[in-house]
Amino acid sequence: MSARLIGFSLAFFAFVSDQASKLWMLYGFDIQSHMASHGPLQLTPFFDVILVWNRGISYGLFQQNSDFGRYVLVGIAVLCSIALVIWILRNTHKSVALGLGLVLGGALANGLDRLMHGAVVDLFHFYWGTFSWYVFNLADVWIVAGAAILIYDSFLGTGRNDAAKP
Repeated sequence: MSARLIGFSLAFFAFVSDQASKLWMLYGFDIQSHMASHGPLQLTPFFDVILVWNRGISYGLFQQNSDFGRYVLVGIAVLCSIALVIWILRNTHKSVALGLGLVLGGALANGLDRLMHGAVVDLFHFYWGTFSWYVFNLADVWIVAGAAILIYDSFLGTGRNDAAKP
């Protein structure tokens, strides 16, 4: 399987899995009504499913409550996605394609949320005692996993070996 096919296949998987989980939680399970009547859905003593509309970027930074701010963030997501597509098209390493595909799929999924809902749908909340991790979604998981693969590959992977060749 070519690196391009790997990258675009993983982008598709990441995008679809994230959007399917969000659509099911919003309209199948109706998490918004559950939150209004019962509060968060506690699955374990350290993990809840909740609904947070994130109008900012990672960790809720740079909250945008205006349409202008929302479309600026959508525009940034589109530009980053175009750059990732170009990178995938020029890339020949499967491990790099794996990371790029996951980041691209996650970025597109969160960008679509922002376009459709005006905010990114975040659902998952891990915590332990008084320590609370931020609320996230599957797209965030794919972006972090993809970035980790790219960082790993930059130090120990195939791209590093090719750069060392004369």
